[in-house]
Amino acid sequence: MVEAGRSCNFRSTDTNIRITKSRGLRCGQVEDALLAELDRRLADADAELAATYPGERGVRQPVHTVYVPADRFDAGTVGEWGQGARDALVRHASSRAELAEALELPTNLSAEVYGRVLAKLEREPIEDLRIDFEDGYGTRPDEQEDAAALSAARAVAELVKTAEVPPYYGLRIKSLEAPSRRRGVRTLDLFVGELAAAGALTDGFVITLAKVTSVEQIEAMVIVLAAIEEAHGVPSGSLKFEIQVETPQAILAPDGTTPLGRMIRAGAGRVTGLHYGTYDYSASLGVAAAYQSMEHPVADHAKDVMQLAAAGTGVFVCDGSTNVLPVGDREVVHAAWRLHLRLVRRSLARGIYQGWDMHPAQLPSRYVATYLFYREGLESAAARLRAYLGGGDSGYLDEPATAAALASYILRGLECGATELSEINTLIGIGTPQLAKLARRPLRP
Repeated sequence: MVEAGRSCNFRSTDTNIRITKSRGLRCGQVEDALLAELDRRLADADAELAATYPGERGVRQPVHTVYVPADRFDAGTVGEWGQGARDALVRHASSRAELAEALELPTNLSAEVYGRVLAKLEREPIEDLRIDFEDGYGTRPDEQEDAAALSAARAVAELVKTAEVPPYYGLRIKSLEAPSRRRGVRTLDLFVGELAAAGALTDGFVITLAKVTSVEQIEAMVIVLAAIEEAHGVPSGSLKFEIQVETPQAILAPDGTTPLGRMIRAGAGRVTGLHYGTYDYSASLGVAAAYQSMEHPVADHAKDVMQLAAAGTGVFVCDGSTNVLPVGDREVVHAAWRLHLRLVRRSLARGIYQGWDMHPAQLPSRYVATYLFYREGLESAAARLRAYLGGGDSGYLDEPATAAALASYILRGLECGATELSEINTLIGIGTPQLAKLARRPLRP
């Protein structure tokens, strides 16, 4: 340590900046010249960090994405899914106690959770709807897919006009691989054109791009979207899309690096999500059909990479689906519900807050698992956040990053209907704007 009254010199290795400390100053008290030099040297890195990792987008993430084949979709589909979910409950677990027993919950299902699930199935059974023109639809004659694209878009436009459309909605198109490229682009063009003509494109519209294998395909998708926007008078940059991660090439490039970060950057602000494709990905790695699942080690590895690539970018990560459907007799349905509930809770605990649902009868187990997750930890999270804000003792020494995670957890519970704002006001004494600020989520006007 240099004593007070002596000089402290710093000389840059490639500049002639010399900083001499004045009498009475210590070495740790650097002068403006050094800080200016650091600002200059780090300017590009600062700009790169801000551009690549902008943080949360300030929008709600849906708890699931429902995939419906295009030829089975019409304006009544959303309501039919809600009714189908309620019918499944009545048929296979007609009371709160029966549902708790069916799901083998360690304690009886609370009236609070049960009531909220029933209300959700009535009010908003689907949070994110994707009309599928890919594997769920298959390869059809061009005139047939053209007609399906126009019909589906008209049905969506009707839902938008009657305010019955889910918060998020859109379509999944075929990949930009050579064999399906033209068909995928044509379907997207027809669908968007029909919605635009009807004035039915909203902020909730999103596109899923299937079977992505290269950064170049993402660059191509940006070009496609810009061309479609111009052709149909859609505001520039407004069309967004998700990357379906279901090929080995999306996780590991030939040079041994993961391309996902480069894919997000190549999306030029249009990429909103990374969706894991359970069965395509597992099959492509040679996993036998009986062992393909959301919890297979290859699935966990892929999703770990996805989470790392998306962290700090504002891009959502979405888990895949289970193809074990709750259909058949009561015993079979109950077993499928238990599996689905366990897988959903597993994803939530891993920090993946969204997944796929493929059948109306999966909605009860989806919402029970989700609501239990947010309600079981509510009082503890609220106590910790209250102590963090007010300086009390919660038994935890929480830092700002953990406080942000606590606020995000509480905010997600509010958004999906697991909790109410009045509860949060009682437990913590703050509202949604304060929660969003603590969660480091920008408030949208």
